[in-house]
Amino acid sequence: MYKHILVPTDGSKLSAKAIRTAARLAKTFGAKLTGVFVTPPYVPPVYGEAVIYVPAMTPRRFKEITEREAKKALSAVEAEAQSAGVACKTVSISSDQAWEGIIRTAQSKDCDLIVMASHGRRGLSGLLLGSETTKVLTHTKIPVLVCR
Repeated sequence: MYKHILVPTDGSKLSAKAIRTAARLAKTFGAKLTGVFVTPPYVPPVYGEAVIYVPAMTPRRFKEITEREAKKALSAVEAEAQSAGVACKTVSISSDQAWEGIIRTAQSKDCDLIVMASHGRRGLSGLLLGSETTKVLTHTKIPVLVCR
């Protein structure tokens, strides 16, 4: 049924549930698994009166931090895939919007299913905070399995 499953991760406990689900599905369908970690691009800080309170974030330091976070989050995908006995690759990308990066990765890797977590925010908090999952659902034609 599915041949290539994409699982986005942010390293949270909630995304760990989506990773487990994606690995199990990949095993069941004989599919391969791709994990993706989306980071925002570096934006130079705007200095003003708060400069004495905010430590400097250089592009190099930003890259080190995001690479470390990505490696940690994607290692969970690799470990779960190995445990399930599924072929797995991981990728870390940069995108202004996480949902756009997820969809772009799914399209470029020819994924036929996206498995992702959702915090299940509703009402005002959902409206104000937005939802990457909702944006993926509304902007892609690739099937999406949402885990809570």
